[in-house]
Amino acid sequence: MSYQVLARKYRPQKFSEVIGQEHVTRTLKNAIEQGRTAHGYIFSGHRGIGKTTVARILAMALNCRSQDHPVPEPCGICESCTEIRAGNSVDVIEIDAATNRGIDEIRELREAARYRPARDRFKIYILDEAHQITDAAFNALLKTLEEPPGHVVFMLATTQPEDIPQTIRSRCQHFSFRAVRFEEIMGQLRDLLGREKLEADEDALALLAEAGDGSMRDALSILDQAIASSTGRLTAEAVRQLVGAAPSGVLEEVMQAVSRSGSEEVLRLADKLISEGQNPTHFARQLVRFLRNAVVAKVAGKDSALLQISSDERARVARIADLFSEEDLARHLQIMLRTHGELGYKQEQRFHLELGLLKMAHAQRLLPIEQLLTEVAGAAGTTGPRPASRPSVISDARASSAAPARGNFVSPFAADSARKSSSKSELSAESGPAAGPRNVANMGAPAPVIMGSAVPEHEDRPGSAVALQESAPEVTPPSVDRVRNAVLNALGEAGQPMLVSMLEIGEWAVEGSDVVVRLAVSATVIDMSVSADSKRLAIAAASGVIGRPVKLKVLPGGTAQAAPARPASASNGSGRGRAEQDPIVRRMQEKFGAEIRTIIDQRDKK
Repeated sequence: MSYQVLARKYRPQKFSEVIGQEHVTRTLKNAIEQGRTAHGYIFSGHRGIGKTTVARILAMALNCRSQDHPVPEPCGICESCTEIRAGNSVDVIEIDAATNRGIDEIRELREAARYRPARDRFKIYILDEAHQITDAAFNALLKTLEEPPGHVVFMLATTQPEDIPQTIRSRCQHFSFRAVRFEEIMGQLRDLLGREKLEADEDALALLAEAGDGSMRDALSILDQAIASSTGRLTAEAVRQLVGAAPSGVLEEVMQAVSRSGSEEVLRLADKLISEGQNPTHFARQLVRFLRNAVVAKVAGKDSALLQISSDERARVARIADLFSEEDLARHLQIMLRTHGELGYKQEQRFHLELGLLKMAHAQRLLPIEQLLTEVAGAAGTTGPRPASRPSVISDARASSAAPARGNFVSPFAADSARKSSSKSELSAESGPAAGPRNVANMGAPAPVIMGSAVPEHEDRPGSAVALQESAPEVTPPSVDRVRNAVLNALGEAGQPMLVSMLEIGEWAVEGSDVVVRLAVSATVIDMSVSADSKRLAIAAASGVIGRPVKLKVLPGGTAQAAPARPASASNGSGRGRAEQDPIVRRMQEKFGAEIRTIIDQRDKK
């Protein structure tokens, strides 16, 4: 008899033998006991976690001949159970939906479903990879799936339930299968090796469970290979070579070199691994997992249940977690995640892997921005000229939680560190006086540090230490007349005398960030007179006088009033003066020798 792989040899035949899917098996058993079985089921989830297996067990439970009705657990010895397990039952039809996905195959299925089962209670259709069925075929199945004959049960297994139309999902009971947990896979592997009378190290089982990635079938397939490749006891090293994992301890050596900022050492380790045949993408994936475990060990401790790794691996990630801060580990994990993503579509995979490792090594030389600000602000309080060179990065900068405060100055970095290490009450008792305007004299600095520009040289000038609030001059808002004159002058110089005449008789006001002009005209006239260019020019002039960005609003609803006196640059004393300065009038005088005889002021008409 030919050899049967472990995944088939030890395939569960009862609901109680299925591991990791208790929420599904318990619901199905209760439904059978209560006589509330449905006519359609959708089983979805990760590959190799028991979707098709549970469908077969449910089919055996519905058609088991040990009793006159469906049973919660199939007997496994009757003729119906035996045929279903062997896959040759007449009334349980398994269909590969990836191949039979068209509308013609679904029509044949719909026609065959009308006939009663040959022997068993139910005619059961198990459609594997159901998401491969076309939309037209699903539409042809809708009516049959909604109201099938009483002897028909449909079971759809899929790894992509989102690709199944909502109209199909609404007609079935949907069971979402979970990935099998690490401990459950290890327990199952340990049990199967006992049945096969084989021995294996715990670290080897841990590597197999980790390689399975939540899939029981994947773990059993790798176990089959490992048994065939070993000559005796199954060791971790044999499994590591089989799955192509990096040698034990190499990931720890890489991160130790990163902690020392050893760029050359990191490149040598990468060269050694690639020379031994390691795949860059697979190695980057291993390093991502290792860094994730190190982050978890740093945050939750090495004994946390979030770490699904062997005891030796726990010790390694704990040692690496002690070398880095939580922020550094998160930064390194982000770098390697980006590197692993790039390796999937880049041509020179080795170069990109080396670049990612160098980024991690260089990241160790970086200082937090808070700590850099602390050093700059602290250096501003020292006497003597400030050196022109850039601040050096000290090797033990990361070991200290904060730079020492000078005088009464408390840096943002030191304050943040104190907040993390003590309670709010302790921080308020130790932080000194309450926050407020800081006195430059108390800081001992001749001038404040200006971010984004060079720090000025220190000069000891008598009387320079004064409070900031005393040295700052009081700013008084400009008068409305100044704003009006500036706007009208700007418009007059731009050659818009009609607009000047209209605006100067309006009601002007400065309301917060708005310069409001109310005119005794309609909104239509305002829209026709005030163009976008004129408005921009007026806003620029008003903002220059007020000292901050403002908006100009010209609104209807004002009352006509006499124009206030303005500087000669804008009014020139009379209407004749404005007419003489008008560029069009002056051009007419130059061209044709025209002269001004009568001046009609629009204000006189009003």
